[in-house]
Amino acid sequence: MSTTLTEQTANDSAEPATAEQESSGGFRLALDNFNGPFDVLLHLITQRELDITEVALAEVTDEFIAYLRELQASVAEGNDGMKVLDETTEFLVVASTLLDLKAARLLPRGEMADEEDFELLEARDLLFARLLQYKAFKQAAEFLGERYEAEGSRHPREVSLEPQFASLLPELIFSIGPDALAALAASALAPKPEPITEVGIGHLHGANVTIADEAESITALLQERGPLDFRELVADASVHLVVVVRFLALLEMFRQRAISFEQEDPLGPLRIALASESSFDAQAVQDEYEGSGGEVNHE
Repeated sequence: MSTTLTEQTANDSAEPATAEQESSGGFRLALDNFNGPFDVLLHLITQRELDITEVALAEVTDEFIAYLRELQASVAEGNDGMKVLDETTEFLVVASTLLDLKAARLLPRGEMADEEDFELLEARDLLFARLLQYKAFKQAAEFLGERYEAEGSRHPREVSLEPQFASLLPELIFSIGPDALAALAASALAPKPEPITEVGIGHLHGANVTIADEAESITALLQERGPLDFRELVADASVHLVVVVRFLALLEMFRQRAISFEQEDPLGPLRIALASESSFDAQAVQDEYEGSGGEVNHE
């Protein structure tokens, strides 16, 4: 048994936004089980307070066509013609959704598998989602229309600034000429140089100091002057690098027993002298250092 829903009953169950739509006019229905605005009918269906199978969609369509004729007559009298197009589009979207929903409810399903039942439930939920989407877009459009109408009375300032306020602005003084400004622009737009990835050492100069050469210098000094201490051996060194390499040469010569160290007193200075039978091979030591990257470059 179907229950007749009047406009008052619809208003009691509708949302405040729906009541505002009702007061603003629009398409109204007068069915056997419903009497009120079309938006309220949609609200009752989406809230499942009215079964879609109890709504005669043919009567809804007939009443809308009659309502559409009234709108067209008002357009002929000079009213806005866009309202006819908007209401027709909205009705087609909602009516097609209601028709799909009612067909899904009325068509016999018979014995179906669980998967098919879930598909039907999903289709029904999608139809309800379309109704809710339509309602949301319609409310958003109405809100934007109200804001557009409210803001339409506002206009930007078109008059110039008052003299008392204009005098407060600082005077713009250019302290640079056009040529200098063009040079700055060219400098800013010029391609940036590539970053330096390595530091060159080509500008550094210095002679190579080898252990073989310093060993020969030590041998010549000891043969000429006899036993000497380390300070006397490096007295003619021009740079610290020569001192270091000459010390390494001493160690190599001592390792090959080409020299000997003498110390007269405990903790006294070491005296360096040539061995009686010197067999120091300077070239072999030099080849050994060069093979292991031991050549010292003053760079």
